[in-house]
Amino acid sequence: MDILQWFVDLGASVMLPIIIFVFARILGTAPGRAFRAGITVGIGFIGLNLVIGLLTDSFGPAAQAMVNNFGFELHTIDIGWPAAAAISYGTALGSLAIPIGIGINILLLLIGLTKTLNIDIWNYWHCAFTGSLVYVLTDDFGLGLFTIIVHLLFIFLLGDILQKDIEKFYGFKNITFPHAGSVPSYLVAKPLNWLFDQIPGFNKLEANPEIIQKRLGIFGDSTVLGVLIGAVIGILAGYNVTEILQLSIQTGAVMLLMPKMVALLMEGLSPVSEAAGNIVKKRFPNRNLYIGMDSALSVGHPAVLSASLIIVPITLFLAVILPGNTVLPFGDLATIPFLICLMVPVFKGDIIRTVIAGSFYIGIGLYIATWIAPLFTNAAQAASFDMGANSSISSLVDGAVWTTYIFVGITKIISWYGIGIMGLIILGGLVYINKIKPAHKSSEKNQVS
Repeated sequence: MDILQWFVDLGASVMLPIIIFVFARILGTAPGRAFRAGITVGIGFIGLNLVIGLLTDSFGPAAQAMVNNFGFELHTIDIGWPAAAAISYGTALGSLAIPIGIGINILLLLIGLTKTLNIDIWNYWHCAFTGSLVYVLTDDFGLGLFTIIVHLLFIFLLGDILQKDIEKFYGFKNITFPHAGSVPSYLVAKPLNWLFDQIPGFNKLEANPEIIQKRLGIFGDSTVLGVLIGAVIGILAGYNVTEILQLSIQTGAVMLLMPKMVALLMEGLSPVSEAAGNIVKKRFPNRNLYIGMDSALSVGHPAVLSASLIIVPITLFLAVILPGNTVLPFGDLATIPFLICLMVPVFKGDIIRTVIAGSFYIGIGLYIATWIAPLFTNAAQAASFDMGANSSISSLVDGAVWTTYIFVGITKIISWYGIGIMGLIILGGLVYINKIKPAHKSSEKNQVS
């Protein structure tokens, strides 16, 4: 267990190169190419984290300035996902999420109940998060562990379901995102997109980055748009001219640099994806294999970044006007792209739809984050996390994600039975999309032949 915790503590930028190298060698990639792939992915993640850090360092103070400028008073602080991950892995229960996740993934692959080979094992912390909250709520270690298992099954199911949309929109062949902080918004976007299609006039609007740039010229360019959004946020924060200009350029830099870091990640992943595809075609000619990766690969898309930057001030506005909300968005404001990145493929890159849907999603999420704040705070104390001067903490990732409410809420109401029923439904979904549906399509094909 100590060795596992040491490995987890290395962080994604060190864990991933090791995992990529090992998987690439298992899949038959030459040692030199496997080593270079791992190193490239690690460097790509460091670059991505540097860009996200730039966004956090620039938006964090701006958000705090907006709070002070408008006199907001909210007593539960959003501490951000790095702290949430540390709390989740900081207990004996949470640290089991990685070995259990690897074991379940291998089992599902062997029996053909998933197509997703997930190498993004560091992000199993999202499942450890819900399990830890259930443990705090019930004081039942077994139930917390069972929650982690069911949550893992859920992300493999969604990883299989959304891969086609990811490939079609982002162009990532045989790559999916079984990322528990991102996949829930995909299921929200589906019915909302249908609803948007039923609204006369609105269903004719097109606002993806290409169309915006075509109509607005230079002002529609994603980098320029980032500069303009940064200026607006600086004005709302009450910044002086110098600070507004600095924030504008920093925001523009994020818009320009983020896609380049994602491209570097994809360069490192290519050998693994190719090797996996060749192995599957050779040994399992009737099966596809998807490489499960961090949804960070998608956050550099102009539609994701543009919509996210617009949603930042909206999130702060919602936090103030929504009655009953106690959470002050702060640490995870720069992580909003991760919350909405899987909405964007559903809306085909439409920024207007993404902003409306994302604002609705986060608005509801603020109530969830408020609801789990006491449990979150207790979990932090159990993990010996230093909360500083804060007496109540929460986060947007994963505190504002609806699956957190479902997993914890259903446990609160009907305990083991609730999680058990959810597990059976999710398992049924895996059987259907990997066994029944392919068999049905094969039968239809034979009939046509």
